[in-house]
Amino acid sequence: MCRWLEEAGASLGATIVAAARHEAMRTAFCIATDATGVRVLPTPLPDKKRQACRRGHYFVLIADKDHVFFEYTPKETSEVVAEMFREFSGFVQADAKSVFDVLFRKPKAEPPPAVDDGKVTRYEVGCWSHCRRGLWEAAVQRSVVGREGLARISRIFEVDANCRRAGLPDEIKRLRGAFLRPHFDAFFTWAKTQHELVSEQRSTLRSALGYALRQEEALRRVLDDGRLLLENNRSERALRKVAVGRKAWLFVGSDDHGSATGHLFSMIASARLHRLDPESYLRDIFRVLPHWPNNRYLELAPKYWAATRAKLDAYELDAEIGAITVPQQH
Repeated sequence: MCRWLEEAGASLGATIVAAARHEAMRTAFCIATDATGVRVLPTPLPDKKRQACRRGHYFVLIADKDHVFFEYTPKETSEVVAEMFREFSGFVQADAKSVFDVLFRKPKAEPPPAVDDGKVTRYEVGCWSHCRRGLWEAAVQRSVVGREGLARISRIFEVDANCRRAGLPDEIKRLRGAFLRPHFDAFFTWAKTQHELVSEQRSTLRSALGYALRQEEALRRVLDDGRLLLENNRSERALRKVAVGRKAWLFVGSDDHGSATGHLFSMIASARLHRLDPESYLRDIFRVLPHWPNNRYLELAPKYWAATRAKLDAYELDAEIGAITVPQQH
């Protein structure tokens, strides 16, 4: 069964996932991303001595409300991230991990031409939940300043929730400029003052305030467009399924197995995003995939599957074997 799953994941990755990813990189407004680790079964040694699992990584990429991708990479480096976003122009929401800096700032060494051709523009969107986390840790350590920071950020979330009730992005942007911007200004003025008081101390509070000040431009980015969100929690929620699941399956068999598993994760997560039953969806996909034209795989992605399925012959689709009549493309 493991071999079957590897073949299934590889087939999906080369067809539907690849088509959906190509569309996302060309058309997405904002991609939210984060990463988590995974154990990889080591290659057996000639002398059959035991060795520890090595570490691989899963990046999640959530392209608006259209697609979810789980990208497996053997390493978590700036070069890997640059290649992952090579074709994308737009907003990228992530935490402040240094591997993402290559997307927004000129790196110390120029990346190879195959990695980034300089023809794309990306804008960093900060995460206020990450900013709040450090202040929460300081507050747990009985820091009065930490508690005040939490109160200020809670107020920011409250004001933003009221702004977002407007519904339309242009109106949200206008309301944020009128009501949220003053809270941003007050927060960063306060953070700068408090950071100067603890700048010579090694503490959780200094780290939390330093994070906020370093990320000020990215944290203010939501003022640029009403479609942007204050936090990147959706990425962490997506990765939580991997974090919980790996307690049961422990590791992936190899880098190829990791990639194939990531493609299956992508299909399941995207199916849930569009309120499709993953088991029924995958059953139908594996039924029609061998018959589908190779230039129309995007029609089989979860985003478009409801419309595509409505055009198919229900009798043919329900049959275990047999031909599938492919509808004409409009």
